Amino acid sequence: MEAFTETMRAQFLAEQNRLRTQLNFTDCIRIPDIRTAAGLDLAYWDTPDGIQHAVCCIAVIDIKTHAVTERVQKSGIITVPYCPGFLAFRELPLITETIALLQNKPDLFIFDGNGILHPRGMGIAAHAGAMLDIPAMGIAKTYYRVNDTDYTEPAPEAGSYTDIVIDGEVRGRVLRTQTGVKPVFVSVGNRITLDTAAELALALTEKESHIPLPTRIADLDTHVARRAEQGQ
Repeated sequence: MEAFTETMRAQFLAEQNRLRTQLNFTDCIRIPDIRTAAGLDLAYWDTPDGIQHAVCCIAVIDIKTHAVTERVQKSGIITVPYCPGFLAFRELPLITETIALLQNKPDLFIFDGNGILHPRGMGIAAHAGAMLDIPAMGIAKTYYRVNDTDYTEPAPEAGSYTDIVIDGEVRGRVLRTQTGVKPVFVSVGNRITLDTAAELALALTEKESHIPLPTRIADLDTHVARRAEQGQ
């Protein structure tokens, strides 16, 4: 894989700036009207020849029953080198191909990553949301520190939260989805508000995990799929 270059940086910055103008931070669909939500995740591995591969898994669930309505997966070669702040360019080609395999378009996409909680407001959930014109939100398990901004730990009870304010703007929410467990970091991607994203994160999180069910299933599926791809 080629190294990350200054030419790539300039091109990627220009694309982020272009897509950022297309983001919509209003609720384009009311919670009572959301029927399905998709969780997405990727797993990586290297082959002996030095080529990096990944598999993308998507799990779609029924919002009311939490039953899985659809699962798809696709593997491919990763050609864009990793550079902080530009993850979307590395992962979205495979994500887009995997989304195309879905028989029914979900009402909401939940990404294992950030939305506007990003140095340029263009984390993978925001980038994908703008590029594909889909309702999207990001839920990260670890904090992506932006502009040296720290966060305040929420109270230990489920549903407690604190907001992450950067340069006077609320960019994300530290949300305790289960009592006494580590919080998650919720941020808007596209066509949704932070309050709605946080409400859905709580509603879709079950006792077995502190992350919403769609992304939890997708995460588990990537581990199974990666082992299968590696012949293990």
